[in-house]
Amino acid sequence: MTTSLTRRNLLTAALATGVAVPLGAGRGQAAPSRLTLPRLTLPRPTGPHPIGTVSLHLVDRSRPDAVAGPGHHRELMAAVWYPASGALRRHPVAPWMPAAPTQALLSANGFAAAAAPRTAGHQGAPALRSAGRRPVVVFSHGSNGHRAETTIVVQELASHGYVVVTVDHPYDSFSEFPDGRTTVPADDVPVTPWDHARDVRFVLDRIEDLAAGRNPDAGSRPLPAGLGAAVDPRRIGMFGWSKGATATALVMNADRRVRAGLSLDGQMQSEPPVARLDRPFMLMTATFTPGAEESNVGEFWQLLHGWRLQLHTDGAPHGGYCDQQWLIPQLAKIMGTDDDELARWIGTLLPAEAVRIQQAYPLAFFDQHLRHRPQRLLEGPSRAFPKVHFVA
Repeated sequence: MTTSLTRRNLLTAALATGVAVPLGAGRGQAAPSRLTLPRLTLPRPTGPHPIGTVSLHLVDRSRPDAVAGPGHHRELMAAVWYPASGALRRHPVAPWMPAAPTQALLSANGFAAAAAPRTAGHQGAPALRSAGRRPVVVFSHGSNGHRAETTIVVQELASHGYVVVTVDHPYDSFSEFPDGRTTVPADDVPVTPWDHARDVRFVLDRIEDLAAGRNPDAGSRPLPAGLGAAVDPRRIGMFGWSKGATATALVMNADRRVRAGLSLDGQMQSEPPVARLDRPFMLMTATFTPGAEESNVGEFWQLLHGWRLQLHTDGAPHGGYCDQQWLIPQLAKIMGTDDDELARWIGTLLPAEAVRIQQAYPLAFFDQHLRHRPQRLLEGPSRAFPKVHFVA
């Protein structure tokens, strides 16, 4: 990404989507004290369960890291979100993103205008032990993104009883390791949907470790009480945004452990390309519709030979199914941006409408295909969601 990016695009990238921007490209403004910053907020999830979360430092010793040099292997950060129980006050609330990568990005570009939101997840809280093992959903982020970019969806699923695992893909994400190393996307390191898919297949193995009572964390940091017993490795779904959506299909091509897949406006482009799928898959499109430039959605649709559904939301931008649709208007208010300029950022999909869509449709999809609970919401258009259209 070049330094010709506008202030609008940089701000959108930095605080909303986490898209890479060139460090040092800002105007050198000093970052205001964190105590004086207005704090962004996230909507509360609607489910009955409180939420716990824990980060995992994972090292794939089967994949040497040529970029890091000899003796290094691919390492990544992941987070597990789950229904929690116990005395939550003893467990701090998790931030949307770690402070170091967020502040490094904002300060370098002169956009320290807001503090990242707090989530509904309590770090290290004990897992809820009732109802036995719970279905698992894995999330893969978009190009130059981060694992927090669909926290609204993730929290909604966890609050309704799912275990959700989110993944930061090396050299394609903003992340922080336990030793304090902060990473940002590397413009000179190509990362393909296949790289995302290989990361996820490695994470699937680590999910099996959790379910078997093993600790996959590279530093053997303590896991929340009861977490392994809450994981059902026989009921796994996956969703992704943009590049992560394409990776979802690629994982399903290669690994039958993933039983259902959801695309949030994915281009569905890769080399080698995605192949035939016989398991449930749902497309939620915004910009990358069948026939759109730089999109293989139409061709991919023909490869789906199991249960399939294609939805489209009127007025949604590419990031309309991500947290940015909720966060950007808050940033615009802080900056004093007028309504016309805001509309160029978020389209005509109102933030509250976007949140309701993000909370309802992914949950309905995974409830139907991982819990085998038929969902009327997936049978046809709903008056409650007038902007969501059933394409096929």
